[in-house]
Amino acid sequence: MNTEDIKGFFSSREQLDMADYLTLDYYLECVGDIETALAHFCSEQSTAQWQRIGYDEDFRPKHGAKVISLRVEGELEQLSYPVKHSESGPIHACRVTIAHPHCNFGPKLPNLLSAVCGEGAFFTPGIPVVKLLDIAFPDTYLAAFDGPKFGVEGIRDLLKAYNRPIFFGVVKPNIGLSPAEFAEIAYQSWLGGLDIAKDDEMLADVDWSTLIERSHALGDARKRAERETGEPKVYLANVTDEVDRLIEQHDIAVSNGANALLVNALPVGLSAVRMLAKHTKVPLIGHFPFIAAFSRMEKYGVHSRVMTKLQRLAGLDSIIMPGFGSRMMTPEEEVMKNVEECLKDFGHIRRSLPVPGGSDSALTLETVYRKVGSVDFGFVPGRGIFAHPMGPRAGAASIRRAWEAIEQGIPLERYAAGRPELQAMVDGAKGKK
Repeated sequence: MNTEDIKGFFSSREQLDMADYLTLDYYLECVGDIETALAHFCSEQSTAQWQRIGYDEDFRPKHGAKVISLRVEGELEQLSYPVKHSESGPIHACRVTIAHPHCNFGPKLPNLLSAVCGEGAFFTPGIPVVKLLDIAFPDTYLAAFDGPKFGVEGIRDLLKAYNRPIFFGVVKPNIGLSPAEFAEIAYQSWLGGLDIAKDDEMLADVDWSTLIERSHALGDARKRAERETGEPKVYLANVTDEVDRLIEQHDIAVSNGANALLVNALPVGLSAVRMLAKHTKVPLIGHFPFIAAFSRMEKYGVHSRVMTKLQRLAGLDSIIMPGFGSRMMTPEEEVMKNVEECLKDFGHIRRSLPVPGGSDSALTLETVYRKVGSVDFGFVPGRGIFAHPMGPRAGAASIRRAWEAIEQGIPLERYAAGRPELQAMVDGAKGKK
C-alpha cells in the first residue's frame, strides 16, 4: 500500500458517526511497518479491494474498518508464539482500537464473528499474533436484539429467591445414571434446599438416558419436591444437540416438566442460541464448553469476555463460566470481567445471571460471594453436593447452612457446630490437610 492507501484506514472518533460502528479492542504483534500492517488488518476484515479497476470509486469511507486508537507497547525480540509468517522486520506489540461499520454485516452474529475474528483478522500479512480483547456496540446495533427474556430478575421471580445467590447443583455421577436414578438424586438435593438441579453439560439425549425419559422423571420429581418443600424448584435440562433438533428437544423437555434449559452455546453456535431464545418460554442457560480453546492463551485468540457479552446478546438468561481457583486455570481478573459483562448496563438488554463455577462447595461459597461483591450470581457445586458423605440432601443443606453463616457474619467452623451437614464438610477439609 502507498501512503494514501494507508491513510484511508485511519480515522478518529471525532471524524466518524460512532452510531454506525462497533469498536474492537485488539492486542496485535506487528512485523515490519506498523501502519502498513494495520491498514492491511482493517482492509482484510472489511473492504479488502476497495474499488473496481477502471472506476473512480472508494468504498473505504462507508465500508472500511478504521484504526481510531493505537498504542505501541514496545519492541519484541520475537513473537509471543511461533506463528509461521512471511514478513520480516522489527516486531512491535500494539494495543489497537478499530471502528468497524456494522452495515457490513448487520445484526447477525455469525456474520459479525466472521468479520471481527475471521480470515481477515487472523490471516493478515504482517500481523501473525492477534487477540480480540473486547467489543462494544452502539445502541443502534443493540436495538435489533432482544437479549434475555428472563435475566437475573426473571430467574429470581421464578424461584421466589431474593437477596441471596441462586443455588445450582450438577447431578453426579454426571454420566451413567438411568433417568430414575438421576431423578432420585436430584429430588433429594431439592429437598435439601437446592434451587436448580441440572444435567451436566456432557449429558446428552442418549439411548440409555433419553431426553424424553429423563425430563419426564425429573419433571415429576421436581413437582414432588415443590409440594414437599413449598418452594419453587427448577430442573435444568440439557438440550444441546444438532441445530436442526434444538427446537424439538426444547419442546420435549419443557412439555415433560423441565422449567429451564441448558445449552452449550459455543458448540451449537450463537445463532442457534438466539433462535432458541426467541422460541422458549422458560429460562435459557448457557455452559462454557469450547471457550478455553480460543481464550486461554494470554496474547492470542479471543478474550472470554467477548463471548460472554455475545452470549448475553444472543439471549442467555444465565451464563455458566469458568470460575475462581486453580482448578479452572482462569485468572481472577478474567473471571471478574466475565461476571461484570453479565451484570453491567448493556442498552436495553437484560442482565444475565453469572455462574462462575469449578470445584465449589459450602467451603468456597463465601469466597465466591466476596469476590463477586453482590448476591447476583449462581453457585454451582457438583461433588460439593452429590459427593457429600451424608448424601445429596445433606450436600444441598450444607450450602444453605453456609449461606446462613455468611448472612449472620459467623465464621463457618463455628456455625457448623450442631449442624451435621456443614460439619461434615468442615471435617472433611481438615482431613485433607
